[in-house]
Amino acid sequence: KATVSVLNCGRRTHNTYTPRPLRMAHFASEPEAILATSDLLDDATLNGGGDEDVASAQTVHIKCQQRNARKCITSIQGLHPDLDFKRLLKAFKKNFSCNGAIVEDKDCGTVLQLQGDQRGNASDFLIREGIVKKSNLQTHGF
Repeated sequence: KATVSVLNCGRRTHNTYTPRPLRMAHFASEPEAILATSDLLDDATLNGGGDEDVASAQTVHIKCQQRNARKCITSIQGLHPDLDFKRLLKAFKKNFSCNGAIVEDKDCGTVLQLQGDQRGNASDFLIREGIVKKSNLQTHGF
């Protein structure tokens, strides 16, 4: 008779997974680590910018749309076209712990969509970072 070990049965007896060391993350309390307005703008705006300030360019609309019974989407439209939307969306997603997308609309231009009701967070962030003045920000929704 062949003897088979009951303990390992031909399998590995130990776990081969070794966890990776933890990395330090940037915290939202560090303002310089979050985002700088000059980092969001293209070089053309900074070098050849006209008399008009980027923060006072136009009205920014923040809307919350009901998706189904409990879910909603926050959309931000009217941001200056020279902003780096990918970097701005990345900062939103990291600070608000939500998902988001950039949508190109022929009527509204570039629209940022965030998962959940992020109207207050988004407006506070845009004002704090100097991207939009409070007088040019309009919040809509239920």
